[in-house]
Amino acid sequence: MFDWNDLRYFLCVAECGSTLAAAQALRVSQTTVARRIAALEAATGLALFERRQAGYALTPVGEAMLASAMAVRDAADRFDAAAGARSRDAGGTVSVTAMEIFAITVLPPILRDLRAAHPEIHIHLDSSDEPRDLAAGAADIAIRSSKQPAGAGLVGRRIADNPWTVYCSRDYAELHGIPHGREELAAHPFIGGGGSVWEPYQAWLRQYGFEESVVMQYGSAAGLLAGVRSGMGLTILPAFLADREPDLVRCIPPKTDDTTGLWLLTHERLRHVPRVRTVLDFLARALTRLGRD
Repeated sequence: MFDWNDLRYFLCVAECGSTLAAAQALRVSQTTVARRIAALEAATGLALFERRQAGYALTPVGEAMLASAMAVRDAADRFDAAAGARSRDAGGTVSVTAMEIFAITVLPPILRDLRAAHPEIHIHLDSSDEPRDLAAGAADIAIRSSKQPAGAGLVGRRIADNPWTVYCSRDYAELHGIPHGREELAAHPFIGGGGSVWEPYQAWLRQYGFEESVVMQYGSAAGLLAGVRSGMGLTILPAFLADREPDLVRCIPPKTDDTTGLWLLTHERLRHVPRVRTVLDFLARALTRLGRD
């Protein structure tokens, strides 16, 4: 099999009439041009040029092969133009919305790797407490923790199970032990708040009658995590996140009827936009791998 790159030399010599003129056009040495032509002839078993004192002239076989070589060049030019257009389309800004607790924990290293792999894409990360309306264009991609995402025109996939349960820090566990049941939990202080974390957290507390056990409430997820890591008390967190935090210990198993999942979503009108598709696929691979680990 011949080296496709040698067709460039073949075409240039055919058009220029000599290896010297071709070398000047290609900005290589004349020796390189002559060597590449010889290699192409050896690989194909065809004599493509007659070597004359005045230069190189195509043989009848070379004349017959010229159209095919030009077709390959034209196809390569079309491929290059299409790739360039695709690359331009793949660049730009992609807005991603996620709960703050995910935005400050699992996402930073993933987005770092995304930036390294696709520097043409700029990410706008929105960690607002309010779910963004993808149908209205408030964000391109959403990472949500829910049992079943709701919204017109949403498409995506469930990345992993993400039930919520009780955690404490390792320091807290060493000092106070790990509570393993409802009665034991009632004897421990809870840390509340956490912005968008608070709604599912409060529902859990209400269901088990622990609302009065909250001794401090933070207004942000960063504060909530800082509080539980400091050993102040217990808190409720999504398992996908908390099980990967080295400073945290799970106190009790999640409820068996908790079908909450981690979802990666976009709107149907955006699913085939190259830059959005690139980010979706990258996040899906990274989060799925994290879920398996």
